[in-house]
Amino acid sequence: MANNQGPQGNYDPAGSTQMFRAFVDDAPQTRQAAPAASSGPRIGLIAGIVAAVVIVAAVAWLALS
Repeated sequence: MANNQGPQGNYDPAGSTQMFRAFVDDAPQTRQAAPAASSGPRIGLIAGIVAAVVIVAAVAWLALS
């Protein structure tokens, strides 16, 4: 006759799922909403792209002249 009362070999996936759900439900909500992105980095990115286009256009104009 088998001894089924010990912890070895008695894996209960439903039990671990229930424990995980309880952990998620009881976890404090520490995430904060992301603040609105400032336009500072975007302005720098746009200025860099415009400068790169101007430089490429100037190099192309000089190469074709």
